[in-house]
Amino acid sequence: MASSPGGIPSPQPSRANGNINLGPSANPNACPTDFDFLKVIGKGNYGKVLLAKRKSDGTFYAVKVLQKKSILKNKEQSHIMAERNVLLKNVQHPFLVGLRYSFQTPEKLYFVLDYVNGGELFFHLQREHRFLEPRARFYAAEVASAIGYLHSLNIIYRDLKPENILLDCQGHVVLTDFGLCKEGVEPEETTSTFCGTPEYLAPEVLRKEPYDRAVDWWCLGAVVYEMLHGLPPFYSRDVAQMYENILHQPLQIPGGRTVAACDLLKGLLHKDQRQRLGSKADFLEIKNHIFFSPINWDDLYHKRLTPPFNPNVAGPADLKHFDPEFTQEAVSRSIGCTPDTVASSSGASSAFLGFSYAQEDNDILDC
Repeated sequence: MASSPGGIPSPQPSRANGNINLGPSANPNACPTDFDFLKVIGKGNYGKVLLAKRKSDGTFYAVKVLQKKSILKNKEQSHIMAERNVLLKNVQHPFLVGLRYSFQTPEKLYFVLDYVNGGELFFHLQREHRFLEPRARFYAAEVASAIGYLHSLNIIYRDLKPENILLDCQGHVVLTDFGLCKEGVEPEETTSTFCGTPEYLAPEVLRKEPYDRAVDWWCLGAVVYEMLHGLPPFYSRDVAQMYENILHQPLQIPGGRTVAACDLLKGLLHKDQRQRLGSKADFLEIKNHIFFSPINWDDLYHKRLTPPFNPNVAGPADLKHFDPEFTQEAVSRSIGCTPDTVASSSGASSAFLGFSYAQEDNDILDC
């Protein structure tokens, strides 16, 4: 799931009267048979992500295919529509995956996304165990830039973890998977839904208290800690014990880290969300922290900084950074069928009104 092979940001949407014009809301002509589905490159709760090549021009995309029946069974359609809405806004930021278009059949939903093949941060972290501080700083800065942008749109991300951070073929970050995003949260407002990934849950979420955008800075702290030390900060195989650690155990930082890194981790992983780094001035506090003093943020945003790691991919068909558990799985024939051979489940046709979206085609550069 991801950004174009060359990491090219999607085009800026036009603005009219101060509002973003996201283009037409429907793409009535798109269908699964427009694509050759080549490989499985990821999995989720409600479907799969596949490498697909559009037949008309040979362009590669990551296509996220979701089963309506499973979504409706778990009453998750609002999350899917929220993901679509957030994806439409991502065209403005270089470190967020872009949605090219979306369409649906009676049984399935299709997100046609920018494709990146530099691998998940999780994949590289598993292989290398931990990163040196300059590399962790680079990734953390690009992620923080993306999170800061979402916050500027009053969106809380809520699911930051290494599995949701991809690298493009040049080694830049591409944040993906927006299913748990919460829209419309003003700076002083809170929300209360219990959601996220256990290892990265903030204490206020575990306590089922109202929480604000500071939960994302906690998650950034957990990811930075994991990049530097190999495991999340309060990790335990026993989930109940891990929750207890998050709530009550003091943060323990192994030796060998700079004073700046330790101070950043203590600030981001403060158990009191009101005292957490980023709780007052949001992204500005993160940018101004001494740990990021080597970063020129304007150069970072415009990708003028050389990434510390080059994935060295040969082209869009190079899948060496994807888990073989996915890529060796056979692609189901039903993925590319239209119409679906199984009768539509009751309510599926009306539950996702407005899901389809199309923007004008733009050239995507391959590596």
